[in-house]
Amino acid sequence: MKAKIICTFLIVNFITLNMFAQDPVLKSAFNGKNLKGWVVPENNIWWSVENGILRAKSGPDKKGSILWTDKEYTDFVIETDFRYDEGTVDTGIFLRNDKEQIQMGISGSLKRDMTGSPYIVGKKYPVEAQNVKEILKPNDWNTIKVIAIAGYYEVWLNNKHVMSYTSDSYVKTGPIGLQLHPNTEMTASFRNIKIGKM
Repeated sequence: MKAKIICTFLIVNFITLNMFAQDPVLKSAFNGKNLKGWVVPENNIWWSVENGILRAKSGPDKKGSILWTDKEYTDFVIETDFRYDEGTVDTGIFLRNDKEQIQMGISGSLKRDMTGSPYIVGKKYPVEAQNVKEILKPNDWNTIKVIAIAGYYEVWLNNKHVMSYTSDSYVKTGPIGLQLHPNTEMTASFRNIKIGKM
């Protein structure tokens, strides 16, 4: 089992090096006008578009919501500008399913900012992103980039590498989601959402 994990790690590292050499082309996944290209939740009251900005805002019942891409991805990179606007922001980027994500904002369980850290159902936060407090700009626009190659995840925050993690419970193919966490009052904004396939 240990040999299998080491072998997987070496393969992922090799793929990663090749990926950086090729610089995958990022294409816009958000047109700034409407939610075309995304699966809009039924009775949507959470997601809106105005002046080129995608806003996630809690509803009165604090139900929460996920906005999924209408396309599925295997190995990919996603990059987006984001801003924490109001309330206790707890959001994130789901990676092919709703069991693995890159946290953005305040963790509901830890009650502190865990931006850039992976949240894995059953493992919670197996690692924590580094130097986020020094890098993150409160109440301003920031940029996050997430790379997912099989179960290998890497995160950059404002062009600074903050996290690497390999998951053994990843899903091979699926959509990418933006989360509005339930049981919180919050507003968060996204713009310039771009996705590239590996």
